[in-house]
Amino acid sequence: MNEQLISQINQAATPEEAITAINAMTVGNNPKIDVINAVITALSHHHPRVRNAAVEALVKLGNCTVKPLIAAYESSGDQGLQAHIIHALAQIGSSAALDLLAEVVGTTVANHCQGNVRRIAARGLGKIANSCDDAEVIRRIQEKLIWALLTPEDWGLRYAAAVSLQKIATPEAKTALENAIAQETDIVVRSRVNLALAPLTLDG
Repeated sequence: MNEQLISQINQAATPEEAITAINAMTVGNNPKIDVINAVITALSHHHPRVRNAAVEALVKLGNCTVKPLIAAYESSGDQGLQAHIIHALAQIGSSAALDLLAEVVGTTVANHCQGNVRRIAARGLGKIANSCDDAEVIRRIQEKLIWALLTPEDWGLRYAAAVSLQKIATPEAKTALENAIAQETDIVVRSRVNLALAPLTLDG
């Protein structure tokens, strides 16, 4: 069944037909695991529009795709596929993806594309924390984001961490942003940290 679904996408004559197949497969809120895995496979499709459509479909399906996405990430060495998986998980914002997103944020990268994935993961952590009531989950996310704000050389990751810490809006997040101002040399990141601090300062 899974192979048939994958063939339906891969053998489509045009990107539009492949996207139509993906959308038809993912109608409803409880798709079978074969459907989810077929759409995950489409994240490696040769056409970028098809890959983007697969990400959108997985995000729309939500939490039921999280475990299969994590399993696919861990079993694949394809950085392109892994990047699209992180895109999807970051947008879904499930706490089940916390460990993987935190791992990606802390990974040493070799190129700009991998760096962009770290930034997306940092934004995903912020989304999880913003929609979660679990104090321990929030603490762990906050700890990783504070590290990402104050430590890496990647200015884009520091920028993303500032955005996410603004959403968390705890006293610890405010203190970290204040500390970042004291040491930040990049004018773009400094501007974003100031922007993040503004509402937190007004609130107290």
